[in-house]
Amino acid sequence: MQKIKFETDYQEGAHPKILERLLAANLEQTSGYGVDSHCENAKNLIRKVIGKSNAEIFFAVGGTQSNTIAIKFLLNPCEGVISVQSGHINVHESGAIEATGHKVITLPHHNGLMDANDLKNYLKKFYADPTWPHMTPPGMVYVSYSSEYGTLYTKEMLTKIKAVCNEYKLNLFIDGARLGAGLMSSAADMNIKDIANLCDAFYIGGTKNGALFGEAIVFPKPEKFNFRLMTTLIKQQGGLLAKGRLLGLQFEVLFEDDLYFENAKHADIQAMKIKKAFTEAKIPFLFESFTNQQFPILTQEQHKKLSSEFDYETWEPLENNKIAVRFVTSWATTDDNVDRLVKAIKAL
Repeated sequence: MQKIKFETDYQEGAHPKILERLLAANLEQTSGYGVDSHCENAKNLIRKVIGKSNAEIFFAVGGTQSNTIAIKFLLNPCEGVISVQSGHINVHESGAIEATGHKVITLPHHNGLMDANDLKNYLKKFYADPTWPHMTPPGMVYVSYSSEYGTLYTKEMLTKIKAVCNEYKLNLFIDGARLGAGLMSSAADMNIKDIANLCDAFYIGGTKNGALFGEAIVFPKPEKFNFRLMTTLIKQQGGLLAKGRLLGLQFEVLFEDDLYFENAKHADIQAMKIKKAFTEAKIPFLFESFTNQQFPILTQEQHKKLSSEFDYETWEPLENNKIAVRFVTSWATTDDNVDRLVKAIKAL
């Protein structure tokens, strides 16, 4: 019997509504590289939902490309980007940022999150050193919402981080690969308009929320920047799709009737069923997450039993021969598959 997969939130293809629209528009003839009516309409839909009528928006093929594009765009050539140690750009992007010539400067994380005091202390110490011109000066701050551990910044936390950024004239960039899962969490105290207000740039992840592929890089305060060479930069970083309308069309579908948020809410609801089952079974968690990523701590025996029927990610070995694992739900996670997992958890 084939195992049920809870490894990632991009194992399935795309939401049927997206596939239907792609098929319906398959023989349309449009200009390439995102210069088409679908991309323009998608941008306007995003502008409306974030409450920024003049926002600049660019589509890219994936998350790593979006991060490298935004970070290279926001930094001067000799500057680095500040991230927590667990940040995606520091751990799971194969040195993509460093390959563009920019250093990732790391701070300690607190369950995957950056603390504004840590950021302020680092910057004070950095500029107190008279030799700092011989070091890598930070030019921006990178955070993820939700984090690599499924944890969430509160509005107060992000406001404090942004205040430090403003004090030191740093841009704040939010990695939104799982933005939907964060915003639709029962623990979230922000909406997408708050995200747009609190940062200088962010991206809206489609790949992990129902699209075949693609992300939307958003600059809610375009007056701060010069975008004349942005298309060139996107192409240089491998993020520009020749058949760009395929990206615009997908984001049209995701945002014309709130499908983006419905997909994310479904993933979160399914994850909370799994979280409840582990909690009732007295199985602890590595992190307290209220999004679509859950990190239970299993004994080797429990791990052996569950892994015989389900695929999930081994996160890290722990003391006493225990292991932290990760279960991830998506827009396509079915009730039947969750019910089977819940039943298996109860039988541990």
